[in-house]
Amino acid sequence: MKNHEVALLFGKIADVLELKGENTFRINSYRKAARVIEDLTEDIEALAKEDKLTTIPGIGKGTADKVVEYITTGKMSKYEEVTKGVSEETVELMQIPGLGPKTVAMLHKELGIVNLNDIENAIQEGKLKGLYGIGEKKIENIIKGIGLYKTSQQRISIGVAYPVVVRILERLKKNPKIKEIQAAGSLRRMKETVGDIDILAAGKDGADIIKSFVSIPGVTQVLASGSTKGSVRLEEGVQVDLRVVDEDEYGAALQYFTGSKEHNVHLRELAKKKGLKISEYGIFEGDKKIGGKNESDIYKQLGMDWIPPELRENRGEIEAAIIKKLPKLIEYSDIKGDLHNHSSWSDGNSTFEEIAEHAVRRGYKYLAISDHSKSLHVANGLTDDRLLKEIEEIDKLNIKLKGLTLLKASEVDIKTDGSLDFSDKMLQKLDVVIASIHSGFKQDKKKMTQRMITAIRNPYVNIIAHPTGRLISKRVGYDVDIEKVMEACAETGTALEINCYYDRLDLNDVYCKKAKEMGVKIAICTDSHHVDQMWMMELGVGIARRGWLEPQDVINTYSLDKLKTFCRKKRQGG
Repeated sequence: MKNHEVALLFGKIADVLELKGENTFRINSYRKAARVIEDLTEDIEALAKEDKLTTIPGIGKGTADKVVEYITTGKMSKYEEVTKGVSEETVELMQIPGLGPKTVAMLHKELGIVNLNDIENAIQEGKLKGLYGIGEKKIENIIKGIGLYKTSQQRISIGVAYPVVVRILERLKKNPKIKEIQAAGSLRRMKETVGDIDILAAGKDGADIIKSFVSIPGVTQVLASGSTKGSVRLEEGVQVDLRVVDEDEYGAALQYFTGSKEHNVHLRELAKKKGLKISEYGIFEGDKKIGGKNESDIYKQLGMDWIPPELRENRGEIEAAIIKKLPKLIEYSDIKGDLHNHSSWSDGNSTFEEIAEHAVRRGYKYLAISDHSKSLHVANGLTDDRLLKEIEEIDKLNIKLKGLTLLKASEVDIKTDGSLDFSDKMLQKLDVVIASIHSGFKQDKKKMTQRMITAIRNPYVNIIAHPTGRLISKRVGYDVDIEKVMEACAETGTALEINCYYDRLDLNDVYCKKAKEMGVKIAICTDSHHVDQMWMMELGVGIARRGWLEPQDVINTYSLDKLKTFCRKKRQGG
């Protein structure tokens, strides 16, 4: 799919327009188009051929014409027009977290910086110190940003990799010669970023299986094509490797290629102590093969329960498996609803009816409409009057809906002093209140921590959204003592969110495990701004599983009545 390529172009257009000081409305419209296209689950090329681009919320005729031009010719004249006189190196600079267009423009004017090498040299030579708006903290953030950028160029976001794998598996499963097939590596472990994508298959005719693999739509380069291994590069810039093994080796190979390295090393040490040997071909006692067709064989022969892939990071899962104390991890099917969604009333692209329709398709029992509050002007945040009107409209729609309840909610801004953007009088009219930070990221640790704790102590706040504020490819997050935040959540009965948006996945897996240990409940929410983002619930569940979470740890596995009781309990003083 060309979704990622097209979205990247629109994002770069927005950056260059901002660099040139163009109209904010134009800039935001391109950023919105980039976000919408990046998050599409459908192939934008197929939609263009079917003349359906303008049916996508947020895509108008002008944007659709540019997409068609790029798909047809491989070029976008608007991009070439906007970037005329701006080098590709400068465009690249603006992709670095902490180096927005305004900073890049200033650095070019003051120091003649035009590329990544220039800014790294300038930092090393101390030339950034003393420039307007650049203090020690800013320089520190730029250095971190460069590190993040370089890492992001080497690894792939799971938000890109996961849909690619789903598409490939659906295609290859049609080949009758494939008996078993699934992803391996860090994607199977649901890590937030992955290297190359690894897929493992079992079947008799390896050459035919590899031939069908290298012929899948979207392949731009065949790197290898043999009888047991194929490797391709896709339009998304992703490398995908497929290995084919015999059926009686499939389980051992799947275990081996899933990893992690640390998990596998620990397993091999245990095997050695038992006089056994593990390889990608099976588990052996001397020369005798005693298992390997099924992945569970490996663990069973070592005297332990099978370990879910998401836990295989050598963080105590092996010890837990030996004493039969592994958690019964949450499954996607446990999710009863989504508690963080934006509609066209604020900065979303979908109506209540469209959101409800998709929620029903996903088998949800409830879904919260949680539009932004008034302080977030850029997101068309709701005033008190508009929130009251929205509540009224949701109540009307709920009378018509069958099998689904829309919950009245709001994503309320936490102000710099910890107070909220709506009064308690307004908040008490809502079923669910989500509080989050969208500004004042540069507060020091003490102030930021107190700010969040103040919000947590509000009796109407049920969930703290994207608690650390990180963006995986762009921002390390705010400086906050997350353990103190968790202590306040545990004390008050406030949940922390796993924000499923692929560039957030915030909380991360390590903090999820810590929250569980401290008795803090979790809400897994997509933060959807259009219905095509709702699939990312699968990513959030993956992070929850990596964090050892069970259904009872997650409030949106609750029935509707139990969820409402959870929310009311805090209002009533615990």
